[in-house]
Amino acid sequence: MRARIYRPARNAMQSGTAKTKDWVLDYVPASARSLDPLMGWTSSSDMNSQVRLQFENREAAEAYAKAHGIDYSVAEPKPRKPIIRPGGYGENFATHRRGVWTH
Repeated sequence: MRARIYRPARNAMQSGTAKTKDWVLDYVPASARSLDPLMGWTSSSDMNSQVRLQFENREAAEAYAKAHGIDYSVAEPKPRKPIIRPGGYGENFATHRRGVWTH
C-alpha cells in the first residue's frame, strides 16, 4: 500500500488560500478503474482510493504513515508569492486617503 503526502494547491476559482494549510494523505490507486457497460459509471475495487486524511502538519502525516506501516512519498509545495500591488484595488478603501474617492 502506497500513499502520497502533500499540501493541496488552491482552487483555480479562488484567490485566497483557504483549505491549503493542512497536509493530506491520499492512497495511490492499487488497481485501474473500470467502466460499467450498462450505465457508463466508473468504478473501482480499491476501497482505499476513497480515503483522504488531513493533518495539521507534515510531521503528523509522516508519523501516521510510519505507525501504520504505509509506504509514502512527500511532495513539497511550491511557495506562492504574495500579490500585493501598490495602488491596487484595496487602496480604494484605505483609511489614509488624502482626497475623496469618487468615480
